[in-house]
Amino acid sequence: MAGGSLLVLLDDIAAILDDVSLMTKVAAKKTAGVLGDDLALNAQQVSGVRADRELPVVWAVAKGSFINKLILVPSALIIAAVYPPLVTLLLMLGGLFLCYEGFEKIAHRFLHRAEEAAQQSQHKPPPANPEARLQHEKEKIRGAIRTDFILSAEIVVITMGTVVGADPTVRIVTVSAIALLMTVGVYGLVAGIVKLDDAGLYLAQRSGEGGWSGLRRWFGLRLLDFAPWLMKALAVLGTAAMFLVGGGILVHGLHPVDQWVDGVAAWGHELPALGTFTGALVHPVSAALVGILAGAVLVLVVNLVGRLRR
Repeated sequence: MAGGSLLVLLDDIAAILDDVSLMTKVAAKKTAGVLGDDLALNAQQVSGVRADRELPVVWAVAKGSFINKLILVPSALIIAAVYPPLVTLLLMLGGLFLCYEGFEKIAHRFLHRAEEAAQQSQHKPPPANPEARLQHEKEKIRGAIRTDFILSAEIVVITMGTVVGADPTVRIVTVSAIALLMTVGVYGLVAGIVKLDDAGLYLAQRSGEGGWSGLRRWFGLRLLDFAPWLMKALAVLGTAAMFLVGGGILVHGLHPVDQWVDGVAAWGHELPALGTFTGALVHPVSAALVGILAGAVLVLVVNLVGRLRR
């Protein structure tokens, strides 16, 4: 009897773990846009500090991110238990925010290019005074933690939208796992990115003769060249992914639009020769277009409201 109960328990645990694994994969895909933006923003936020203080600053921001998740995850689970439709509403608002933020970045880049160039030319190095430098680091950390709170809220809400109809145990484990994985993954990568140029400098300055020493120096120089391009690529990919994720949320939340996109995808699959390719492109392209359109409308409305208030 005890053996049979143990087997049933193990079977239940295996089923829960299987559901958690599946939903974690789905949630990770849906939060990819926020992850890319989170990675780029945090890497930029912790830049500008002394090289020997970069990792301590990243660790301080990571601890703040864990505290953010400890606040957000239970709050989201309570909302889902008390009033589940509110999760869908928050998910749609999160999608709109992603679209707005993505389009606002593009608009700001093209409309305020001269201002950014002036700010970069007037950029001041970190203060040399130890007390002022410590205050500068604290401001950097506080700003990065505030940014992380917004992006973490988006990640948690998107994950809740994925598991809103699941068993409570599966829901709790999945949301907690995504929160933990995203925090460890983002700040592990941020730590690697901010130290990439230091690694390149270390290799480029290594002395020695022979092919192996020359190869190390060459690789170090390439790392130094690659580091700024990586930051730019992360920013571009993060913005594109925001449109894909935010637009995808809006498409799935608006039933008529979702049905129309499914119809277009079915028509694309029927095309000769290129059916598989065109059918697979319909959903991401539609999500991106909806995201760009929604972001443009929101940016226009926000700017008009701001001008009216002024």
